[in-house]
Amino acid sequence: MNMPTPEKPQDLPRLALIAGPTASGKSALAIELAERIHGVVINADASQVYRDLRVLSARPSSEDEARVPHRLFGHIDGAEACSAARWAAEATAEIDRAIATGHVPVLVGGTGLYIRTLLDGIAPVPEIDTDVREAVRALPVADAYNALRCEDPDAAARLNPRDTTRVARALEVVRATGRPLAAWQAERVGGIGTRFDVRGLVLLPDRETLVARCDARLVAMFEEGGMEEVATLLERGDVPADAPVRRAIGVPEIAALLAGRTTRDEAVAAAQLATRRYAKRQYTWFRNQLPIRWQCCTAPNSQFYFS
Repeated sequence: MNMPTPEKPQDLPRLALIAGPTASGKSALAIELAERIHGVVINADASQVYRDLRVLSARPSSEDEARVPHRLFGHIDGAEACSAARWAAEATAEIDRAIATGHVPVLVGGTGLYIRTLLDGIAPVPEIDTDVREAVRALPVADAYNALRCEDPDAAARLNPRDTTRVARALEVVRATGRPLAAWQAERVGGIGTRFDVRGLVLLPDRETLVARCDARLVAMFEEGGMEEVATLLERGDVPADAPVRRAIGVPEIAALLAGRTTRDEAVAAAQLATRRYAKRQYTWFRNQLPIRWQCCTAPNSQFYFS
């Protein structure tokens, strides 16, 4: 019996992917690259999907978006929650549409979970029973963690005991399905990585440069509309308190400032600290998750990429 011959990377459609921590220069590089290779820029950043946060999420400006086609930027209302699975489905559709129209898709973003879900697939965890979920989410995090140590000790060993969201997720999965979350995650389905010749590039500037960029950008965000964005978001009244858009960096800090619980200088400093911590987590994730075939550089220059 003749088996089909696997396609070589050079026989597959090209997919550019630019990743890295916040403030590393990804957006500028993506636009430069898209102009050079007839590309479509597709967002892979969890905050930039929300239309309410152009300034605080550092979305490309209207002028930048006019230079090349942009997709999945600001397309979701802040009252909704965008999961990695939803984004991956939308990104797949945009990638296929770009290729069908003769463009090269250029993914850009710093949300590792989004990128991994798109390329490698998602764990096929069944829908969690509502009663199980509500019972677990009602537990104090300390009680949930102690229960997890008994029911899924491997997960408990991996997780921070104070990580309310991840501890609850691991506990509800093992209780509802009888299997640890790690077992489900080993069975990823739906990834598109093998369908494309993925040309990955990770921007990792030196840490001092990155910290300086993060701090300067936060000051600019406060001065150039960030406060007004948060005020408008809070005035809506239909955005749940636990909505992802309300947890985006800068939103809680500005909300505290608007409520009179902190000063402007304190709010800026708190947002800068949150950004630096987030950038550090991203830096570590991309350094450890970088596939061997992907390129890594400290400065954005598309001439050394996607030739």
